[in-house]
Amino acid sequence: MPLQTEKIPLIVILGPTASGKTGLAIHIAQTIGGEIIGADSRQIYKYMDIGTAKPTIAEQAQAVHHMIDIINPDEPFPVAQYQAMVTHHIAQIHGRGKIPMLVGGTGQYITVVTEGWSFPEVPPDHALRNELEDYAQTHGAQALYDRLLALDPEIAKIVHPNNVRRVVRYLEVCIITGEKMSDLQRKKPPPYRILELGLTGERLNLYERADKRV
Repeated sequence: MPLQTEKIPLIVILGPTASGKTGLAIHIAQTIGGEIIGADSRQIYKYMDIGTAKPTIAEQAQAVHHMIDIINPDEPFPVAQYQAMVTHHIAQIHGRGKIPMLVGGTGQYITVVTEGWSFPEVPPDHALRNELEDYAQTHGAQALYDRLLALDPEIAKIVHPNNVRRVVRYLEVCIITGEKMSDLQRKKPPPYRILELGLTGERLNLYERADKRV
């Protein structure tokens, strides 16, 4: 029988803003020799420090961090690119004999890695994107979302109506290919052995902690 490749251990820490993910992640990383990979759709941007709860310089000095301050705010960053970069980091961290840790509050970023999503290679159509964005500005984000809901109700379940950028992309793929994004988007179990830790807290306490931090 062929030898089975051992799965890479991956710790996932997720939860809402101000639930204590960073502190817990640093503690675990120091204890077991881990390196932290950010799973936050705002912390990837340079300069956007207030309100994004980026680990401070002092916190980043306590444990190795990846996927923070990697692009400028005006640069496009599709989720497929995030997935590819994180997959590379996980392999590199494991190769160094360390434990990769995926930490953040952006559910889609975590899911594309832990569920092994694949993405159709459809190049952007900027004219179509502008048309869809103009439609959202004129008729509202919900009206644009309703168009996605009509074309592909399955993919619409995983995106918030106010996330216009993501809704535009899903509509773009549907319109260009004539197929549902949910049919084109396949999943392949990733080569990871995952321990997932979900943090939570009382809503008022989370709001108070977030306000104090800002």
